[in-house]
Amino acid sequence: MSQPNQHCIGIDIAKLSLDIAGTGEFTSFTTNNDDDGFTIILKALQEVKISLILMEATGGLEASVACILQTAGYEVVVINPRQARDFARSMGYLAKTDKLDATMLAQLAQVIDRHPDRSRYIRALPDEARAVLTAIVVRRRQLNNMLVAERNRRYPSHPQSRKSINNIIDALENELDRINEEMKQHVKVFFMEQAELIGSVKGVGEVTVACLIAELPELGKLNRREISALTGVAPLNRDSGKMRGRRTTFGGRAGVRATLYMAALVATQFNPAIKMFYQRLLTAGKPKKLALVACMRKLITILNSMIRKGEKWDASLI
Repeated sequence: MSQPNQHCIGIDIAKLSLDIAGTGEFTSFTTNNDDDGFTIILKALQEVKISLILMEATGGLEASVACILQTAGYEVVVINPRQARDFARSMGYLAKTDKLDATMLAQLAQVIDRHPDRSRYIRALPDEARAVLTAIVVRRRQLNNMLVAERNRRYPSHPQSRKSINNIIDALENELDRINEEMKQHVKVFFMEQAELIGSVKGVGEVTVACLIAELPELGKLNRREISALTGVAPLNRDSGKMRGRRTTFGGRAGVRATLYMAALVATQFNPAIKMFYQRLLTAGKPKKLALVACMRKLITILNSMIRKGEKWDASLI
């Protein structure tokens, strides 16, 4: 938590520029989103005592500056843009400019800095091996999306265009095969022990293993409620007064949730324990989608327990 003479910093990130604002007497400024800009930021931050730095997730544009600041020893929070915008509205910020956003983010950083659960907001500095695996997983997802798009275009298209589409499909399939092999080898070299634990669950394949290792580094470090919420499969209350709303799931990390969905879908067919759990919910009258989400939650909590204890799959965990 910040001391009287410490400042909280907000950074609004654009493709080419960075707007930096702070609490107290910190002087706001704008710089480039490049190495020269990072040097200017570090020099400016050395002049004051910093408690916390906050920025929005902007599709990867924040990654470089966040890593530079973390390497320099600063604590960094990367927050969902929707949460930042909700905070801005609650504070009466209806207008939107880069400088105003930076100021708002600094104020939000001050709120988080005083929060009892401050530590859970702090972004962990990823090691190089995990950063590389994350890049591979993200690129694989991009290639897969492009491949699906081209396959969907093939048959409705004019015959004149199909040769071009087929060429692109072939190129994407070849590149996807190469990325899959690269991902497999990287996991084998750097994350073999963790991969063996996760992969011991029937229904969890190589892609799911790589995704969980890369995009859910908190696995095994949180309790069952926290890991479910982080993944986006925890049922959230919607109650007010005497009204008791229907519990829903939303938010979380979309890439992890999509991968977990496919793993749970396979597990309901081929993993005896998960299949039994799924059938029991259906027999109790639960809708299929709700039962499947429950299986996703069951699967991620089991994986979380396995990683924490360093144990392989055991049907008794269900």
